[in-house]
Amino acid sequence: MMILAGAFVAPLHAQEAAAAAPRATVAQWSIITAGFALAFAAAFGALGQARGLSAAVEGIARNPSAAGEIRGNLILGLVLIESLVIYVLLVSLILFFVKPF
Repeated sequence: MMILAGAFVAPLHAQEAAAAAPRATVAQWSIITAGFALAFAAAFGALGQARGLSAAVEGIARNPSAAGEIRGNLILGLVLIESLVIYVLLVSLILFFVKPF
């Protein structure tokens, strides 16, 4: 009787494990993709900030009387660039911990 019951129950457990595999694969790839997106956003955000800072310093060196306006625009630009990186971090954290699918 136990062997007969085991014969009917075993395929049910095998089907559950097979059905869960694609979902786990999607979760793994979403984590990998989020990591790459964060790396690209941080790298290119840092490059953008460096170019902005370089141009601002060069502009202040050429025209010291415009330092106040250049500094204000520089800070605004740096904030906007950094906000894009923070948005990517937020999306990555959602994919890491919330698992929306």
